[in-house]
Amino acid sequence: MNRRQQILERLHLSLPIVASPMFIVSRQALVLECCKNGILGTFPALNNRTTAGFEEWLVEIKTELAAESARTGQPLPPYGVNLIVHKTNPRVMADLEVIVRQQVPVIITSLGAVKEVVDAVHSYGGLVFHDVTNTYHAQKAIAAGVDGLILVCAGAGGHAGTLNPMPFVAEIRRMFDGVILLAGAMSTGRDVASALQMGADLAYLGTRFIATTEAEADEGYKQMIIESGTREIIYTASVSGIPANWMVGSLRAAGITEEQWDQKAKADFGAEHEAKAWKNLWSAGQGVATIHDNLPAADLIARLGAELREALAEQAARLEQYTPKSVG
Repeated sequence: MNRRQQILERLHLSLPIVASPMFIVSRQALVLECCKNGILGTFPALNNRTTAGFEEWLVEIKTELAAESARTGQPLPPYGVNLIVHKTNPRVMADLEVIVRQQVPVIITSLGAVKEVVDAVHSYGGLVFHDVTNTYHAQKAIAAGVDGLILVCAGAGGHAGTLNPMPFVAEIRRMFDGVILLAGAMSTGRDVASALQMGADLAYLGTRFIATTEAEADEGYKQMIIESGTREIIYTASVSGIPANWMVGSLRAAGITEEQWDQKAKADFGAEHEAKAWKNLWSAGQGVATIHDNLPAADLIARLGAELREALAEQAARLEQYTPKSVG
């Protein structure tokens, strides 16, 4: 069994899907429903305002998943935590201490692939996945010893990359023997099938899980996702100074104009307006185009599984269609 297979076997997934950690949106309820229904659920450590509160969430999730596993007699997928590894995060070391103490199964690192962090997680047998938008940062993460790379491609929600997934996955596969997770504009089981066909091991879905009952998102946010298409998503640095995908309707409501969208730096929309604006600035990926409802996470996961199996069956039939015929 090779390294990839060993890692995937440890995850006990029923579907090759990870629900990505989203600021504010991903909390205990969504994580638990994802894990109980066969996919890997995650949340950002910073979604709790304190390190002590973060640890309380970990204990709650661990206790609930252990009870569910005991009830069913089956292992469940693990949960994961996103850790921002950057000097701008003053809680890095304190949160890492909690992570090691509670032995969080999967850590998703962002804004820095640090070997010391990877080693700390590996010390208790945890896995580290790191998100990257280009080959340069992928190589740095590989050197740090990560177990998986999350390739954040064009069209993803938040701070997305600009690369097409097909060459990006192929390029990384040639240099990396760990798990590849593909992120960017996927909202259906058919999208997941396409990710697998490209060579990814797992699909990394974020925006689709905002429009679920358990997501801690404003109802207006969920409704805007349901009503939006690709034209309602804009890739701009005007909000944070770093290019990211945002929902046009929320930018307009916050007073950010079309002229400001084209800026290559953060827009100045006034100190008085700043706090109110940030509360209602909503990020999403181009996958909104295929999101048409807000439903319980369990129902969404069941649908994704059915769509995935249908898509794979269609691909198998198409392969049969194009199988070379023997010459008699």
